[in-house]
Amino acid sequence: MESLKGKVAIVAGGTRGAGRAISVKLGEAGATVYVTGRTTSKSQSPMGRKETIEETADMVTKAGGKGIPVKVDHMIESEVIQLFDRVKKESGRLDILVNDIWGGDPLTEWGSPFGEHSLSKGLLMQKQAVESHIVTAHYSIPLFKESNGGLIIEVTDGTDYKPRGSFYYSLAKISAIHIAQAMAEDLKGDNITSIAVTPGYLRSEAMLEVYGVTEKNWKEGAKVDPHFIASESPYYIGEAIKCLVLDPHIADKTGGIFSTWELSEIYDFKDIDGTQPHWGNYFKDNIES
Repeated sequence: MESLKGKVAIVAGGTRGAGRAISVKLGEAGATVYVTGRTTSKSQSPMGRKETIEETADMVTKAGGKGIPVKVDHMIESEVIQLFDRVKKESGRLDILVNDIWGGDPLTEWGSPFGEHSLSKGLLMQKQAVESHIVTAHYSIPLFKESNGGLIIEVTDGTDYKPRGSFYYSLAKISAIHIAQAMAEDLKGDNITSIAVTPGYLRSEAMLEVYGVTEKNWKEGAKVDPHFIASESPYYIGEAIKCLVLDPHIADKTGGIFSTWELSEIYDFKDIDGTQPHWGNYFKDNIES
């Protein structure tokens, strides 16, 4: 495996959760990582979380890379343009874009069917988690072309087009998959690889708080939700994406939809606690059946 030293990545939505872990893992391989998000040490996003882009950038640097925090609201086109202008000016190239912009948790009304779910919240979710991905990917293309290619990763939820429990949530997550597939088709002549990657049951900072546990005693959360026993830390998808980025044959995977559990079998990596969670098997045996 080759190092990512000299490579430049943007992790859009790298403040916390999967985005933070992906940023750190890319840094671990030596990459320069521009960490974007709305929550900084001076201002907080509507998510109301304490994690900041500066913290993530520091973690990237400590892991062995170079972390650069950039406050960006990816729903504001001018801020996205400024981001890519800065990357071009400072680094002169772009090799990796990870689209992990979300912010839809407080907008999703689980249990409310279509027609009863708040329309304004549902449409805002599409703006935050779909339109922002399109805008960000759009402005990455010129820099990728100048760099003679690169990799775009759409972080999503699930590997298929089946409903995911809420119309608006489903629409957002399935759209990310189609964005990856459609871009792969459009960009196949430009040496730009485009794929979608999903975690399983993600043990994010927010989920740990919901169940009143920490990463050290996370299994106690299964007393609240038995399915939590099959969860995975954000670093599982971080490791998965690091392996993908380092794969010399990644271009062969363009247009593909990949899961952490599938990739753990391909690249033989484990989660931070030494386990190898397989949400696909667990879901089939305990939820679908």
